[in-house]
Amino acid sequence: MQQITPKQRGYLIVNSHPTGSAAGVEELWGSIAPAAPAGRAPVVLVLGSSAGYGLAILVAGLRRLGVRGVGVGFEAAANERRTATAGWYRTAATAGLVEQAGGDFTFVNADAYADATRAEVLGVLAEHYGPVDYLVYSLASPRRTDPATGEVHHSVIKPVGAAYTSPSLLFPDGLPEVGAVDLAPADEAERAATVKVMGGEDWRLWVQALADADLLAEGFTTAALSYVGSEITAPVYRQGTIGAAKEHLEDTAGRLQRDVLGDRGRAFTVVAGAAVTQASTAIPSIALYTSLLRSVLGADGWRTTADQAVDLWEQLSGAKAPVLDERGRIRLDGWELDADVQDGVRKLWADPAAALAADPDAPAWFYNQFRQLYGWDVPGVDYSVEAEAVVPWPARRR
Repeated sequence: MQQITPKQRGYLIVNSHPTGSAAGVEELWGSIAPAAPAGRAPVVLVLGSSAGYGLAILVAGLRRLGVRGVGVGFEAAANERRTATAGWYRTAATAGLVEQAGGDFTFVNADAYADATRAEVLGVLAEHYGPVDYLVYSLASPRRTDPATGEVHHSVIKPVGAAYTSPSLLFPDGLPEVGAVDLAPADEAERAATVKVMGGEDWRLWVQALADADLLAEGFTTAALSYVGSEITAPVYRQGTIGAAKEHLEDTAGRLQRDVLGDRGRAFTVVAGAAVTQASTAIPSIALYTSLLRSVLGADGWRTTADQAVDLWEQLSGAKAPVLDERGRIRLDGWELDADVQDGVRKLWADPAAALAADPDAPAWFYNQFRQLYGWDVPGVDYSVEAEAVVPWPARRR
């Protein structure tokens, strides 16, 4: 037991709070209305189940469909110097809620890019769950080791073709102010490395491994998370190195359908809406854009990751028809890219300092959401109380 206080450097908090992280999962769980599952509980594999959209999709699947299966995250345990990562504590809390609900889910802590992890997960599926109905791919990482060559590739967040200068949102001493970001363009090696990490190569390896192991259920569906976003942030996102990776991911859906699945299943990319996640806060100017978007939409217009996850499951499960664009991508971002909404954000972007001053609740909301990613500033948590930093990873199903 120890008193835990945040150790923060800009948009990075190097420790997390176990009680706050657990409370965040409980809030997510409670925000999704349960449904009475009909028929056999689907088997799902969620890659990236400890944070962001992956966690929201897992929890929504548990609450709405009673899913069974495996979630993979890559988190660090507590040691003498630091707490465990927030994803470690979130996974432990999720497993506790699954157990209370009488569910059946296994959590694997391992590098999802590694062949050894694929072998381990396929073994768990074959022994305990059987063929997979849904594979959700929601991985974000600064690096990936190519399992074929052993080469380590590092992703970068840079524009492509031209330098990028933009206003940005800073929080010195926790108070919002507008700064600036200047990024040099990526070279071809950096762009290619980012595609290697964040593109669709690993997604294809997972689907192919399931197919080779005869672990594709009839009507198998796989979905990989993507993002398009606003033209305001396009130079650093959709037109940048990350955008190149997302293009590769989206093209992979077609290749999976043609070369691997055929009539055995479906492969989609899912264009989600804006969200405050550990991945998104690392992207320059996204914090400011998200705050201004929240200012335009307000609390009632904002679609949380839980809202979007429920919508996604309804589309994947056939409860309602998929909302597809001309490229066959499932779209969950209509609320964000509505023309009137984007016009509103564009007007605020013209003078962001004045926009923040006029609506200080918006940047305060963003800062609170960012801190909650690490278990801080969660309502109802008494941070003056000592907490147990050493929490066991959920036991394997036997």
